[in-house]
Amino acid sequence: MKNFDCIVIGGGMVGAASALSLSQLGLRVALVEQQEPKVFVKEQNYDLRVSAISISSQHLLEQLGAWSQIMQWRACPYKRLGVWEQEYAYAEFNADDIEQKYLGHIVENRLIQLSLWQQINLQSNIEIFCPESLVSLTQDEDKATVKLQDCSLTAKLVVAADGANSQVRQLVNIGVTSWDYQQSAMLINVKTELPQQDITWQQYLPTGPVAFLPLARRTAFDESEPEQFNQAEKGGYASLVWYHQRDEIKRLSTLSNQQLQQEILAVFPKRLGQVEVLAKGAFPLTRRHANTYQKNRVLLLGDAAHTINPMAGQGVNLGFKDVKALQTVIATAIANGERWHNEQVLSRYEVMRRKDNLLMQSTMDVLYHAFSHPSPLIKTLRNASLLAISKVPLLNSVIKNKALAYACGI
Repeated sequence: MKNFDCIVIGGGMVGAASALSLSQLGLRVALVEQQEPKVFVKEQNYDLRVSAISISSQHLLEQLGAWSQIMQWRACPYKRLGVWEQEYAYAEFNADDIEQKYLGHIVENRLIQLSLWQQINLQSNIEIFCPESLVSLTQDEDKATVKLQDCSLTAKLVVAADGANSQVRQLVNIGVTSWDYQQSAMLINVKTELPQQDITWQQYLPTGPVAFLPLARRTAFDESEPEQFNQAEKGGYASLVWYHQRDEIKRLSTLSNQQLQQEILAVFPKRLGQVEVLAKGAFPLTRRHANTYQKNRVLLLGDAAHTINPMAGQGVNLGFKDVKALQTVIATAIANGERWHNEQVLSRYEVMRRKDNLLMQSTMDVLYHAFSHPSPLIKTLRNASLLAISKVPLLNSVIKNKALAYACGI
């Protein structure tokens, strides 16, 4: 039996960040994960799972020592965000409006995780249990006991960062409020005819949004690429997101890359230019919110506590806010001479995070339902709203810029 201050279940982006942030407080941490992240080689293909890392999340990754390595690998900064349904009601958000150099970076999830793991391996007060999986979890008055396949651990705190289908959440009987959006999202990595761009955009169609996220170039020149893209510093890479009814996404998933390319060109905005499909994948859209983030000495973070419609790319950013909040709660308790693992102290974490997570979930739900409503009147109103936000100075400064600053975490 090994004893720790904290046990983190799940070594993904949020779990790895949790382990590092707790170790920075001088706590002894165990990190439990089933699979170690693969090493990075610059010639590797882009991963389908990417995140729009906000300025706030970047600051956390800088604090944890992971950001500089991510930037050395590959990350694509974007300065502008375009949103529209009809072209006449196009609204654009710009980093200049909130006095920032950029709004965020598009980064592959596995690179964030890998960089965090590199920092974890440098810490003497973090022990990694990998490959390992959770068997059972019990709690008593002064500790939690976690049984793994090959050993057992005890700790004053267990952090559940094991994803949307959290085993920890189920073992401690925390229920969730959830519903199904009746849609799926298809992720498509493409090579573009157009050069590297500093904008991410989303157009709302009757069947669901289509979105463009720029990716960093792998190399400036690649002789193996098709002639149409074989020009130094010309052409770029992007992640496309296609929201649609599940049956249609299922159909699109069965197409060859060449067939899918033709479907993209027929549906996506003409500003996309020519594309070459490199990889594709799909997942259903669901919304979950845990009924509580705490059960005695167990706390839920990230997707284990909440999942959100990915429309605005805020999922992992909310998870990183959870990490920062937990670190703040425990650091404040230690500074004030409190028992940081007291259940009343730990409950402050949920107080800090629940309302903010619920607000972002609800905002995404409102946007989803507003832009999917078939009524001509609703369609006119939503386009008029976008036009007003873009053209009316007062709305531009008061609403658009405040919303943009909030999304960026500043």
